[in-house]
Amino acid sequence: MEININCDLGEKSKHHSNKYDPDLLDIVNSANVACGYHAGDEESMKQVVQISKKNGVSIGAHPSFNDPENFGRKRMNLEPEEVRKLIIDQYEILQKIAQDHGENVTHIKPHGALNNMACEDIDLATTLAKAINEISKDLIYLVPTGSKMEQAAKKFDMKIACEIFADRTYEDDGNLVSRKKLHALITDPEEAKKPVLSMVKNQALNCHSGKQIPCEIDSVCIHGDNDSSLATARSIKENLIENGLKLKPLSQMEKFL
Repeated sequence: MEININCDLGEKSKHHSNKYDPDLLDIVNSANVACGYHAGDEESMKQVVQISKKNGVSIGAHPSFNDPENFGRKRMNLEPEEVRKLIIDQYEILQKIAQDHGENVTHIKPHGALNNMACEDIDLATTLAKAINEISKDLIYLVPTGSKMEQAAKKFDMKIACEIFADRTYEDDGNLVSRKKLHALITDPEEAKKPVLSMVKNQALNCHSGKQIPCEIDSVCIHGDNDSSLATARSIKENLIENGLKLKPLSQMEKFL
């Protein structure tokens, strides 16, 4: 059975240091690269692209609302054309840097509030899916499993990779527990690895209450902006490999070839 580990990277900002990016890129299979709108700059994008190329890590754009002040976590209500432009512009910024190094952006994963809003709003989810499909039908769209984003993408017959979050807990409706709640984050690497293995093998979400929700799981996300990201990524990778899972970049998974 194949599985992917992805991580949000290149998120250099006043909110977050990207000093662990080179170490994380030794562990993960796919990088979601901040394109300068919530974090990152040309230098940080180049760094992630260069190391990803060397390590065989697939490169993805991580587009956000244009809101570095709030790290892209503040909700904004934009017109569909504004959202479309956000996605295309950020993809093009990263794609140019990738091509300068002989690489290509092969997936897209929205960031922060944009992602959270699209998980709940089918109209916004449809706008995102249309924009990504317009860029290229070969792009893999990385979405939270069971979300409105997955539903919208399926209408366009896109290449969809469904992800779970290794360091977050889930409500009974399949949505992430709000970061405002005490049990929202899983910061202990040992605590994270067992539920991840269970969810991947059973293809089901483990909710905080103990409820399980059947779903598709292609990828496991490690958030790169947590202090424990490095240890969590190592622990999860080792546990998946020890239990017979084959780890691959999104672009090399059989279902997308």
